[in-house]
Amino acid sequence: MRSTSRPALREPSYFVLAALLGGPLHGYAVIKRVTELSDERVTLAAGSLYSVIDRLLGEGLITADGEEIVNGRARRYYRLTDEGYRVLAEEADRLARAARVVTDRLPHQGLPQGSTHQPSIARIRPA
Repeated sequence: MRSTSRPALREPSYFVLAALLGGPLHGYAVIKRVTELSDERVTLAAGSLYSVIDRLLGEGLITADGEEIVNGRARRYYRLTDEGYRVLAEEADRLARAARVVTDRLPHQGLPQGSTHQPSIARIRPA
């Protein structure tokens, strides 16, 4: 059972928070890291990234962590807050438990007796 009533994180938010686990990053670095961490399943354009960032800032899950000027443009860095770390850890646990509901029930050798369905998933892993 969840310890809070907060809704599950949307996949882009989950991967943005995960990208910041390694420390502060600026927007373009977040985009690249999200793409890597999600095996290219989540690709964020700048506009959608900043929508996610604005929402995470508003929820207190991330905070701005400095700014530098590069080629005449401000580059703002973001980092996880303690609350962001906690929410990300809870979400990772929730996803792992949800995946175990299936992986623990999958047959280890072949198909269940009498089944004609060929599984299309070779391996299921938590996101």
